[in-house]
Amino acid sequence: MQNIRILLVDDHQMFRNALRSLLENTVNIEVVGETGDACEIVDLVRKTSADIVCMDIGMSGMNGIEATRKLIGACPTVKVIALSSYSEHKYVQDMMAAGASAYITKVEAADELLRAITAVRQNRKYLCPDVSDALIGAITQRHQNDTSSLTSRERQVLGLVADGNTSLVIADRLNIALSTVEVHRRNILRKLNLHNASELTRYVMSNDILTC
Repeated sequence: MQNIRILLVDDHQMFRNALRSLLENTVNIEVVGETGDACEIVDLVRKTSADIVCMDIGMSGMNGIEATRKLIGACPTVKVIALSSYSEHKYVQDMMAAGASAYITKVEAADELLRAITAVRQNRKYLCPDVSDALIGAITQRHQNDTSSLTSRERQVLGLVADGNTSLVIADRLNIALSTVEVHRRNILRKLNLHNASELTRYVMSNDILTC
C-alpha cells in the first residue's frame, strides 16, 4: 500500500515536532516536509507531492484560511486538514469554505488526526467532536423549533452524521446496536421533516450552520 504523504504547516516548532512524532510512528504515513511559513505552501506541496496538508489556522503572515484558499486554487487534488485552537463555528465556516476537508482542534489532535486523515483519504469531510458539539449547539440555538423535539441521543447521532460517519461507525462510537442507530436516524428524519440521508446532510450543512 502506498504511503500517505503528509506536509505539516504550523508556525510553532514544538507542535510540528509533536505531530511528526505521532505520524512517523503510524504505518503507511510519511511526513514529507514541514514549514512555519504558509507563503511557501504551494511550492512545498509541488516539491514534496504531498497528499494531505495539516494546516494551522492562526499563523502570522498569511493565515491558514488564506493559505488553504491559495493552495486549493493551485493544487485542487490536495486535501487540507485544519488545525486550530478554536472550535467556534465562524472559524470552521471560513476554513471549510476555503477548501479544507477536515477541521480538528489542537487539543484533540493526538486522538483525532489519524481519524481525519483516514476520512479525507476516502473523500469524506471530518469534524472532531469539539467542533461537532459546537456546530450542533449552533443548530440547537438557531433552529430550536426544528430540533427541540430531538432526544439527547438523537442529537449525538445527528452530530456524528454531520461528521460523515456511517451508521456502523456511529454504532461503534456510541457503543449501541446498529439497528438502534437506524431507529435514531429514522426518528431524526421524521422529526426534522426530512426524507432521506441526502436531505439530512444538506440540512446539517445549510441553515446557517456553516455559513452564518
